[in-house]
Amino acid sequence: MTPLSTARLIAILAPSALLGGALVSQYVGGLHPCEMCLWQRWPHLAAIVLALLAIILRGRAATSATLTALAALAIAISGAIGAFHAGVEYGWWEGLTACSTMPMGNSAADILDTIMAAPLTRCDVAPWSLFGISLAGYNALLSLAAAVATLGMLSKARRRA
Repeated sequence: MTPLSTARLIAILAPSALLGGALVSQYVGGLHPCEMCLWQRWPHLAAIVLALLAIILRGRAATSATLTALAALAIAISGAIGAFHAGVEYGWWEGLTACSTMPMGNSAADILDTIMAAPLTRCDVAPWSLFGISLAGYNALLSLAAAVATLGMLSKARRRA
């Protein structure tokens, strides 16, 4: 397997696994995401799309490498958001949002029912942790490691070319 192929593989598998894990924890594990949890998902989705395009266009090495590098950047952005979120959870700094949802409805009673039915999910409280690391912390660690690995493989591919 070439370094470029390895980079593309990391760029598709890492965000797919992390986004899949987030969705499983939400829909199977019952861990409702806060606003910052949702922010972390969007760059992973972008990375998956970019990596898929890189795989589809693998015959065009330069284009594929550029798309893979952009996927790595998106993965790193999710990791940076995860690091910020983890810091909010650990109390190192304050978050940027109240982590609230917009009430929907036509009447005050509808809005109140929506508010009362919504799960309380705060950004400054980790709903789950393992070895003292929250899901946001794991996203930060794994995403940043995947971004570095992807960029490292791209660098290796470039040196070989």
